[in-house]
Amino acid sequence: MTLLALIRHGPTEWNENGLVQGRSDIPLSERGRAEVTQWQVPDLLEGFDWIASPLSRAQETAQILSGRPVPGDARLVEMDWAVWEGRTLPDLRAELGDLMTAWEARGLDFRAPGGESPREVQARLRPFLAERAEAGKPTVAVCHRGVIRAVYSLAIDWDMTCKPPRRLADSTVQLFRLADDGTPSVHALDLPLTDGAA
Repeated sequence: MTLLALIRHGPTEWNENGLVQGRSDIPLSERGRAEVTQWQVPDLLEGFDWIASPLSRAQETAQILSGRPVPGDARLVEMDWAVWEGRTLPDLRAELGDLMTAWEARGLDFRAPGGESPREVQARLRPFLAERAEAGKPTVAVCHRGVIRAVYSLAIDWDMTCKPPRRLADSTVQLFRLADDGTPSVHALDLPLTDGAA
């Protein structure tokens, strides 16, 4: 069994304004940077390897938390929202109406036009999960909400057609166990990044 800790990057201006980011490379905002500098990594993650999405918001978050530059892995990049990046979900729902409702009801197969579905995110994550399990090294991965939801859905067999049994909080650590083949299961959710306690 190998532990994998997932941490979402700190806030950006697009987060603060409710805009869909996807693969748009938006840096941490001033407020987001200040917030991340106040986070403390739980003691139980001491000695873990660190890796991050190549997007700047994840890279900077990882460097602040680990105290050093962190290697990037493109498989940890956020889900591609294509033409919907820079828009808000309420605006898209108002513009597209029933069509958007039908698309969202597709769960794991929901996809923006020209973009990527959560099922496709899972497919690109599976080799990453298998590699970390084979290496047997506990790892912290700083990534994105879409990536964390994709791993969570694999861990609990959630098809995303309904609300998750638990809404995962930001500014926390989501900790998963990886089986020998990389299949994740929940170890602990919403470990705080605010006081260093685990």
